[in-house]
Amino acid sequence: MTANPDGAKGRIVTLPKDEPAPLKQLTLDLERALLRELSAEYKRINESVFRRTLTPPTIQLVSSDSRLGCWTKDTRTLELSRGLVTLHGWGVIVEVLKHEMAHQYVHEVLGQTQETAHGPTYRDLCRRLGIDGSAAGVPKARENGEERIVERVARLLALASSPNVHEAEAAASAAQRLMLKYNIDLRRDAGARGYAFAHVGRATGRVTESERILAMVLGKHFFVEVIWVPVYRALEGKRGSVLELCGSPANLAMAEYVHAYLTDTAERLWADHRRGFGLRGNRDRRTYLAGVMSGFAEKLSRQAVTHREQGLVWVEDADLADYFRRRHPHVRHVRYAGSRKNEAFARGRDAGRRIVLRRGMEASAVTRGHLLPGKS
Repeated sequence: MTANPDGAKGRIVTLPKDEPAPLKQLTLDLERALLRELSAEYKRINESVFRRTLTPPTIQLVSSDSRLGCWTKDTRTLELSRGLVTLHGWGVIVEVLKHEMAHQYVHEVLGQTQETAHGPTYRDLCRRLGIDGSAAGVPKARENGEERIVERVARLLALASSPNVHEAEAAASAAQRLMLKYNIDLRRDAGARGYAFAHVGRATGRVTESERILAMVLGKHFFVEVIWVPVYRALEGKRGSVLELCGSPANLAMAEYVHAYLTDTAERLWADHRRGFGLRGNRDRRTYLAGVMSGFAEKLSRQAVTHREQGLVWVEDADLADYFRRRHPHVRHVRYAGSRKNEAFARGRDAGRRIVLRRGMEASAVTRGHLLPGKS
């Protein structure tokens, strides 16, 4: 893109013109609340990413179908499109905000005004800080030709739908092993890897035990870094938390599928449990769901032991860890007490141990983690 005469620089995108309904939902009160949240998010990013070097500008919401965001140095305004904040999740909004703050940093801190908007100085800054520096389009996972591994895994998961329990278990195990072996090969071409992030599940004001266990499962067994991040639900005017995954696009695709599959399967198992025992209410629902996730986690841990015995040992991906630290330089770890381990938890755990991952993943995306041959 090029700079406007007034010094404006922004991320160009064409917003959908056939979806006007969400734009009408942003009332004056919601817009005021959203601007307060954006100012608070600006302050947080300034402290954690830019080390308090930026002076807060005027943040405005504008009606634009050509830009997601725009930084104008002459008037010191940072604009975000109303279409952006109503059509996209908070994670995308924050990435666009970082993008425009990087433009501000290049102008006001580095004093660079001679290069083009997305010139060498800007690109280098975004690379160092882990910011999406693309000049156009909505921030999203990059693709680097890893779609074939996702397709192969999807085919194996289709085989896992076999009514024969042993065949289904073998196919699901083969899919997991394929991802492990793929990560071994990936290490040989480390420079070609690219990392991205994704928010999965719905933003909620309370994170349940089953959701925390599911996040642990993804981080431990599916080659992604996980973190619960604060978000703002613009159309509701409420704060919440959402699970963020960081990893290569192929691993993100797999982890997103597993998250959706296990969430839906756990709810289905609870419905079956209620019918089977004639339960009327949902008093033990959260406890049962926590048991389901715990049981599935135990199953994967047993499979991991088998993989280690076969010579597959995963070693932390330093490049992904660096990407994660750049996105989240200040991480706070909190311990939570688990729920009471009653009969509902035990029955849920038994059901979770019998879950077999099945087909349903779309082959579009890009892996994390280094796997090294085990010592003989």
